[in-house]
Amino acid sequence: MSKDSILTAIRRGLKRGKLPDDQAAMLRDRMQQHPRHLIPARSRLPHAGQVDLFVRNVEKEFGTVARVADAGAVPAAVADYLAAQNLPPRLAMAPHPDLRALPWASRPLLEIREGRAEATDAVSVQHGFAGIAETGTLMLPSAPERPVTLNLLADTEIVVLRASCIVGAYEEAWDRLRAELDGMPRNVMLVTGPSRSADIEQTLELGAHGPRRLHVVVIEDTDRAA
Repeated sequence: MSKDSILTAIRRGLKRGKLPDDQAAMLRDRMQQHPRHLIPARSRLPHAGQVDLFVRNVEKEFGTVARVADAGAVPAAVADYLAAQNLPPRLAMAPHPDLRALPWASRPLLEIREGRAEATDAVSVQHGFAGIAETGTLMLPSAPERPVTLNLLADTEIVVLRASCIVGAYEEAWDRLRAELDGMPRNVMLVTGPSRSADIEQTLELGAHGPRRLHVVVIEDTDRAA
């Protein structure tokens, strides 16, 4: 179904025709201006403080974090995490250039398959586009090099994120997305901790709609004094 046919069906349901030109122009202007909302004071920190806040909020939301000194330490951090969780050393990994460039050969016991996740995958490794400090949220836009299924199907998701990609507030993450990508992606997932639900008798259940575990490997690629 095309976009025009979808919009036509919505208008038909609302019993409304196309918007008048002045209202359509007003909406186009608003979309171009990207009005900003209030930015919480808790996120207005020096960058090192934003990274620390991001880590605390991920852990507060039942996720775990490993901080490594450089990209070369990522494979060891991933292997150590899998061993600590008694998970198999098999990964479905996003075919992102940053992930491909990591020295995975230093951990030859890891079995890595690139591409979309399958229902049988226990562990996925995703490339983190941005981290949002105010809530400990990961921004994961869809792209051929970032398959969305890696965020949904595996029981354990590992996200590799550079500290330089952590921002204070949501508005800053959206600014970065607009500046770095050619147009908006088809899908942008905002992930705060592992999937969970307390719908049934208010009992918290992890892994209700997606990964049961979320582990973030943060590459310390910024000056801690910044």
